[in-house]
Amino acid sequence: MLVLNNFIAGEWQESRGRRIPDLNPADTTDVIAEAPASTAEEAAAAVDAAERAFEGWRNTPAPVRGQILYRAQRLMEERHQQLAEGLTREEGKTLSESKGEIQRAINVVEFFAGEARRITGETIPSELPYNFCYTVKQPVGPVAVITPWNFPIAIPIWKIAPALVCGNTVVFKPASLTPLTATLIAGIFRDAGLPPGVLNVVFGGGREVGDTIVKHPSIRAVSFTGSNDVGTALYQAAAARGIKCQCEMGGKNPIVILGDADLDLAVESTVQGAFGSTGQRCTATSRAVVVESVADAFLDRLDARTAKLVVGPGLDPNTNVGPSVDRGQLDTVLEYIRIGRSEGARVVRGGGRLTDNGLEKGFFVAPTIFDHVSAGMRIAQEEIFGPVLSVIRVPDVESALHVANSVRYGLSASIYTNDVGQMFRFVDRLDAGILHVNSPTVGGEAHIPFGGMKATGVGLREMGRVAIDFYTELKVVYVDYTGTARKGSLY
Repeated sequence: MLVLNNFIAGEWQESRGRRIPDLNPADTTDVIAEAPASTAEEAAAAVDAAERAFEGWRNTPAPVRGQILYRAQRLMEERHQQLAEGLTREEGKTLSESKGEIQRAINVVEFFAGEARRITGETIPSELPYNFCYTVKQPVGPVAVITPWNFPIAIPIWKIAPALVCGNTVVFKPASLTPLTATLIAGIFRDAGLPPGVLNVVFGGGREVGDTIVKHPSIRAVSFTGSNDVGTALYQAAAARGIKCQCEMGGKNPIVILGDADLDLAVESTVQGAFGSTGQRCTATSRAVVVESVADAFLDRLDARTAKLVVGPGLDPNTNVGPSVDRGQLDTVLEYIRIGRSEGARVVRGGGRLTDNGLEKGFFVAPTIFDHVSAGMRIAQEEIFGPVLSVIRVPDVESALHVANSVRYGLSASIYTNDVGQMFRFVDRLDAGILHVNSPTVGGEAHIPFGGMKATGVGLREMGRVAIDFYTELKVVYVDYTGTARKGSLY
């Protein structure tokens, strides 16, 4: 068992807080590590370290900062297997899913390393003679990065990498359920040559550690991914201090299947989106909105395909669906299944915990399909974060669009059709920050912005070049050389 410590000012520092076991959700007898529940004083010390390191890091030329990120990229490639196995043991997703997440993180680091040579401003013509106007982008200062457990490598990386390349220092508070992966990330950046204090990692709860970081006067921006309740409170706290804040929160993502859709393709994408990563991702497919004329055929194929999924430990190469991340998440999923039954939805497949064949030591839920779900049911409105899919039958295309938009969230959506006109209609009118046409609700690319509408998110998008805008301040410069011009012989 590993004993994990905070990473502050370039050193691993033992915490005075109590120790929390890091359990394998596929086998709770496997204690992976122990991590600290750090104190408020230790969180403040991490911010102080970031503040001290800021001036030197901002004065480091951006292309030099980019070279350190390139070294981090190469280290991630070399440690790919170690990262994947640690991620699977700690979070529960399958090894192939973990490898995919790490490749996404590698791509993100590579992209932002390249952006180090493109943190550019612009020149703007002045309305006055002998005036030169231009803009520059400068770092905001020490920033707080607060991340969830479901993508404990990719999400921290896509926040930390742009923050660093823009010249900011970082205080990183990972989810308490995934301390090992956070430790591995910190080790990679340290070994890549990142100066002490530029990246600091503090383990602990949101109330003790997170609040201390966000409210510290030296923190100038906050990037958060997590629940709506926490994100909303955090956004309010940041607004009260007048600092930048971006929050990526919940999702209740639909896959819309029209009458002319390729049903085999739609079924594969639905299974991937609903049950991949055990449904524990903000872009998971949690609603299938299906036109009635093809609903029975779609459901028959979906049921048959879901029946072939293997549920088990993520390190088993035969596994398709891993466990819920912990007891609390397991109980939440099971409670929503109970709610769905009580609301009158029909369970087509699954619907309970799995404890046979050695699964009793883990937090396993059978992939569950509900049919005849109405759009107003709780299982059709609230984020479950588990392998549960609600099939909502609609009479026509207009009803499909209405139902798809009838939730508070607006992160990701898919539309399956071969009708170009209907496709563009949904592109125009569907309330989602990310829209996929004939592909799953999940997935994205390192150089493309990520984020949602409505209750899903506030602040600027993450990833892509737009991320640079969040982690920089725009300064406008006016140079008036009128006096010089009058003295010059050419004038």
